[in-house]
Amino acid sequence: MISAGIDIGSRTIKLVVMKNGEITHSDTTSTGFQPMTRAREILNGMTPDIMMATGYGRNLFEQQMEAKTVTEIKACAAGAAHLYPEVSTILDIGGQDVKVIRVGPNGRVVKFEMNDRCAAGTGKFLEIMSDNLGFDLSCFGDAALAAEKTVPVSSMCTVFAESEVTSLLAKGEKPINIARGLHDSVVKRAATMIRRVGLTGPLCFVGGVAKNPCIQDLLAEALQTEVVIPESPQTVVALGAALLAN
Repeated sequence: MISAGIDIGSRTIKLVVMKNGEITHSDTTSTGFQPMTRAREILNGMTPDIMMATGYGRNLFEQQMEAKTVTEIKACAAGAAHLYPEVSTILDIGGQDVKVIRVGPNGRVVKFEMNDRCAAGTGKFLEIMSDNLGFDLSCFGDAALAAEKTVPVSSMCTVFAESEVTSLLAKGEKPINIARGLHDSVVKRAATMIRRVGLTGPLCFVGGVAKNPCIQDLLAEALQTEVVIPESPQTVVALGAALLAN
């Protein structure tokens, strides 16, 4: 039995293929402006026995590819629970939303909270801020880790934060220190959501932003707990969809 899970997100499409419960293939590509075209490209002619779609584009994929669908919340919980059965709280920071999920036995969703109404605290927020400060997104977290101090950025609205960053630069603040402040604001927002959902034991951190080393360190410090990160944090939701397809 070959199953596939495809996560069609706002920024990237992730694919995980499994055979008899083992991952045999995974891939990630940009969503672009034609998500179905990119989804077909990432499949590259593969015809799994069963497919499950999740993410923002799941309904369109269901219509055109005759696949089952599942919400990102359930898929994320299933994928994380498969990798870390001992973890009960999951943080997923993606391109345009932030999710915190509390899970029970077998990855059952107990409670969740989601911010998808604005870019505050998301990967898109960090992308825009890194560009404004002159950093490549891939090294933004490393740069923030090397800051001499934290320059607070009070606004989480992307538009207002851009104005605030411009003002701080005009006052002579170093970009690297502002970067630290931006990372700190993202973590404070996420930590507030996590505390509302509840945290006992280690936190599982997934999504593309989980690869940011400064966010990793600040989360562990703010929550005073271990933060576990999968080898491929951005494909965990697709993994969950593949598992639920069976």
